[in-house]
Amino acid sequence: MTDKKIPRVPLPDDVRLDTLAVREGLPRSAWGENSEALFLTSSFVQPDAASAAARFANEEEAFIYSRFTNPTVMMMERRLAAMEGAEACIGTSSGMSAILLLGLGLLKAGDHVICSQSVFGSTIMLFGREFAKFGVETTFVSQTDVGEWRRAVRPNTRLLFAESPTNPLTEVCEIRALAEIAKTAGALLAVDNCFCSPALQKPIEYGADLIIHSGTKYLDGQGRVIAGAICGTEAIVNEKLVPVMRSAGMTLSPFNAWVVLKGLETLSIRMQAQSERALALAAWLEQQPTVERVYYPGLKSHPQHELAMAQQSGCGGAVVSFIVKSPASGGATLARKNAFHVIDSTRICSITANLGDTKTTITHPASTSHGRLTEEQRLAAGITQGMIRVAVGLEDLADLKADLLRGLASV
Repeated sequence: MTDKKIPRVPLPDDVRLDTLAVREGLPRSAWGENSEALFLTSSFVQPDAASAAARFANEEEAFIYSRFTNPTVMMMERRLAAMEGAEACIGTSSGMSAILLLGLGLLKAGDHVICSQSVFGSTIMLFGREFAKFGVETTFVSQTDVGEWRRAVRPNTRLLFAESPTNPLTEVCEIRALAEIAKTAGALLAVDNCFCSPALQKPIEYGADLIIHSGTKYLDGQGRVIAGAICGTEAIVNEKLVPVMRSAGMTLSPFNAWVVLKGLETLSIRMQAQSERALALAAWLEQQPTVERVYYPGLKSHPQHELAMAQQSGCGGAVVSFIVKSPASGGATLARKNAFHVIDSTRICSITANLGDTKTTITHPASTSHGRLTEEQRLAAGITQGMIRVAVGLEDLADLKADLLRGLASV
């Protein structure tokens, strides 16, 4: 790469997260737009054949083809990287495609991965089934047992992968401890930061090498588009991931990148407001006689409460999960029936497995987000048939309580 680089926004070096969230990206075009420009073009005209050759050979940084270089996508990548405290970022078509790109860029046949058994169901399927087809073996371990992670290390371990908090149990891993294990093993640590976003948590500050995002969730914040991203060092992003993107094309569209850009501008405000509502709702759920248990890192009853408060800027995030009580004699069938009853009794909450929206969503993880797993896999992750996940939005808290009480009061 020569010194010919795409210019950056001339911001002071010490600007903080909320300023980066509305200012980082690319300089304005010749037209002086205040809102970021949306470049809906598949390709870019080169000044001459020699420049085209140099740019395609990666000898000069420029926009070439929107499968792997687009100004709007770059603006989103630069902004998210800055907010995460990372050197670089690469946008992808979805959160799952980000994990796919991670695997294709960093792993090969014979490599070994250690992954939390409590991660999102599709992530378990991707590591446990799809990557296995190509000779990559994955060991699933307890999210919270550092010793189990350490014992799972092998000479061929190349990657440790965790979510924090997890979906839907909100289990929190000790990022710094996992980073030390990875470093000792000569492996990399990737942390899915979807539930917290950089507004609450920056895993790189605790030693993580790579940050995974489903931009579909809180980065967008209003349930409008599908998007993903990986943040990390320039070496990993540019030398390992960009070449795969050029070949495989799990590309983030400019329009979706632009929507996420606008979402990032209000990320901090939304996360604070939704986290406050989630904490109040979780505390209320703990007092309901038909609720067996509540999972929320902001509660003192959460097993990793202190760790969560230290890593997550003192916030629990906006996702609350709880188990509806049912007689032990009823088994899984009755537990599922009761959970369905509570969900179906709501009139305000949206029954959808998506999360991160300003509209509160409610779902039954065992039959939706983790429905493709075996019952054994679900139980290993602590996901029972009586569990409900609520991703708290920005509605009035009293209305949300009344909405859930409709079903809870008549279980």
